Amino acid sequence: MVTTTRSHILGRGSVRPGFLALIGVLVATLTACSASVSPSPVITGAPTSVIGQPSGAASAAPSQAANPGGIYANAPVAAASDIPAGSTMDKIKQRGVLVIGGSMDAPIWSQINPTTGQFEGFDAELGKLLAYYVTGKPEAAQIVSSATQTREALLGAGTVDVVFQTYTITAKRATQVNFAGPYFTSGLVIATAKGKPIFTSLAALAGQTVIAGANTPAVTAIKAEAPTAKIVTFGTDPECVQALEQGRGVAYVQDQALLLADGAADPKLQIDTNPLTSEPYGIGLKFGDTQMKTFVNNWLQKIYANGVWAQVWKETVGTVVVGNAPTPPKLGSVAGS
Repeated sequence: MVTTTRSHILGRGSVRPGFLALIGVLVATLTACSASVSPSPVITGAPTSVIGQPSGAASAAPSQAANPGGIYANAPVAAASDIPAGSTMDKIKQRGVLVIGGSMDAPIWSQINPTTGQFEGFDAELGKLLAYYVTGKPEAAQIVSSATQTREALLGAGTVDVVFQTYTITAKRATQVNFAGPYFTSGLVIATAKGKPIFTSLAALAGQTVIAGANTPAVTAIKAEAPTAKIVTFGTDPECVQALEQGRGVAYVQDQALLLADGAADPKLQIDTNPLTSEPYGIGLKFGDTQMKTFVNNWLQKIYANGVWAQVWKETVGTVVVGNAPTPPKLGSVAGS
């Protein structure tokens, strides 16, 4: 891994060139050890997502659009031979909708655009593309809200087919969930309120009240490095940011990817951008469904190779950073994937 110089982000009113250059270096750092994939030019366009709870009814499936454009011009569609009869993929195709567990309020990753009412972000767009791969329909994604503490239960019950939610692959989670990927690599960083002391290591949080997302790797990391810290958890990233700004903790520990987006949008945050851990993101699938895992990994490999993954990155994460899309991580390269 390349070593980066520690710096601090003080949020934004508008995004400064220096800020963007810094994030570009960090993104390169996150993926320096990955296999090489050549990114393609940016292609715009995205389908409409269906918002609400899954009905499972075939009538919920949107109609096939003729000649879908934008990013779908290069997006793959699974061959009939890739979808065995009776498989999870076959059931999704027959239903006409891929039900995705995701976030509604995670900037850059998965959130609802208040103007259009549509889901946008890196995870959201990849979810739409997977729905297209299964069904051949550009509007076959149904994204429903899932909290970090409920994802495993939603997958186990079959309430959702997949989870795209900056879902870090861990050995513990892999005993309850099948993970495809990893499809992105992030790392834990520490945020504080602007003007407050900045913490540059987890160990420095000893004896402090620290905010973390419920059921996230941050909780485990804080306990390991600062066992005397008092950890206060919340279900969503916006709740954690709000708690930090209300002074309910001296610091907020979260994935770099999420906090970079928060820092870019909120001038009241300051973030030590030195990644303290490596956090590989995976696509959550029902435990034991190895057929579906192979199918999703094959899809990831295709969008890595043809540049569609890079196009999605440029239109989402790439809107707040400078430089070309990073190289995606090698599939199956971490324990639990």
